[in-house]
Amino acid sequence: MSELQEARWYVAHTYSGHENKVKATIEKAVKTRGMEDYIKQVVVPTEDVVETTKTGKEKTRQRKIFPGYVLVKMIITDESWYVVRNTKGVTGFVGPGSKPVPLSEDEVLAMGIELTEPKIGNSDIDLEIGDAVEVSNGPFAGQVGTVEAIDVEAKEVKVCIDAFGKKTLFVVESDSIEKL
Repeated sequence: MSELQEARWYVAHTYSGHENKVKATIEKAVKTRGMEDYIKQVVVPTEDVVETTKTGKEKTRQRKIFPGYVLVKMIITDESWYVVRNTKGVTGFVGPGSKPVPLSEDEVLAMGIELTEPKIGNSDIDLEIGDAVEVSNGPFAGQVGTVEAIDVEAKEVKVCIDAFGKKTLFVVESDSIEKL
């Protein structure tokens, strides 16, 4: 599917304390509605804070940098806007009027948060569906195939390989393949 426009970062306002729940709900809705091409990433920016307890021990905990806000990298369409806007716990988008306003690159950089899409495979390899790859280890080492699907969370890639005299789909760990 060709992208009509580039995904931009938007800020959704949530009830305080509901940020992680909103993130999980949006991610689930994206999967069930097949909207991975439109809603790319959901982030609740956090930082590690070291606190000293009453007993004098140091304890590290994660603190939300922007309580009450969730960052969503998405391409705005009526459906993607609807999915985020109507997620339980979301009170609206940040921006004047009814249309959300994307963050500028400077604003994203000023937040000091790394807001890049997770890469698949070796750290310097960025895979896309249709890419030619070679399996580097495992039972199919040396085989060349085509990327059919990518599961970022599981770090697995479905590769179509010519095996046993026919085209066969195999699930391979992303670090076991190299882009050609």
